[in-house]
Amino acid sequence: MNTEITNAVSAAGDKVQYDTRVKRILAQKNILAHILVKTVDEFKEMKPEDAVMYIEGEPKIGIVPVEPGLTNAEKTDVTGQRIIGLNTENTEINEGLVRFDIIFYVRMKNGLSQIIVNIEAQKDEPAGYQILNRAAFYVSRLVSSQKERDFVNTNYDDIKQVFSIWICMNMASNSMSHIHLIKDEMLEPYDWKGNMDLLNIVLIGITDELPEHDEKYELHRLIGTLLSSGLKEQEKLDIIEHEYNIPVSNEIREDVRVMCNLSAGIEERAEERATKRATEKTSEKFILNMYKKGYTLEQIADVAEISVDAVEAVIQKKAPVMA
Repeated sequence: MNTEITNAVSAAGDKVQYDTRVKRILAQKNILAHILVKTVDEFKEMKPEDAVMYIEGEPKIGIVPVEPGLTNAEKTDVTGQRIIGLNTENTEINEGLVRFDIIFYVRMKNGLSQIIVNIEAQKDEPAGYQILNRAAFYVSRLVSSQKERDFVNTNYDDIKQVFSIWICMNMASNSMSHIHLIKDEMLEPYDWKGNMDLLNIVLIGITDELPEHDEKYELHRLIGTLLSSGLKEQEKLDIIEHEYNIPVSNEIREDVRVMCNLSAGIEERAEERATKRATEKTSEKFILNMYKKGYTLEQIADVAEISVDAVEAVIQKKAPVMA
């Protein structure tokens, strides 16, 4: 395996590891609580440390398929009773499928009802598709997959409210948008029965530059700190612990350390590739200039300290442009 392929494989492996660590650290309940109090009305007047207790069980990280028919898993208990839950088993069978980054249940303050929350982390606003369209699909799946799991038959009043929260890094400005159902009266107003708050999409844009710690950008500063490629490990931990009163567990410390190391490695390899491309471009220009001035292939090869075949390859590659 040549060096370029080795570096590409290594970079891909690092990216997968980095993405996994991003999901792991965002799925920490103390972090999720900060997201909840800034995005879900039920918790907006609550301190994050008090909201933690409402997050039920352990968040599912990258193991629940998004695809229709695969989000739920059906099994039978010891009494023969059919049980349907989130599909978190035998994930290797469905390798390559798109999965929710983070998904979890939250108990509302009344102690009875629940909501379902999905967190998606993006390194930037995707170029291959419009992010709102994908978010609409995800939030629709969060509703439709509840059938036979959270409600049965036609008991549609049992559908749980859902939130799909998308965090996009490297944006031009710090932003946050809540997209949800609204009702426009086209004739005489009528009070149609039902829950207008079932579907919720929240899009959060985070810039490279860390904002000051004030209430308006409190969540942006926290997430920006966690995912920053510019801050050092201890700088991140100090902000998390002292500004946000989040206990720095061994798990958080390890995730932050690995993320910092992987980020540095990915950045170094990117710089190496950029330098290599720039050098190759300069060499090509040098070879073509000598060729245009009438130097022989052997003379160019001697000066450039490369083989005649390599010189010929550069000239043939650029021949249509030179013609």
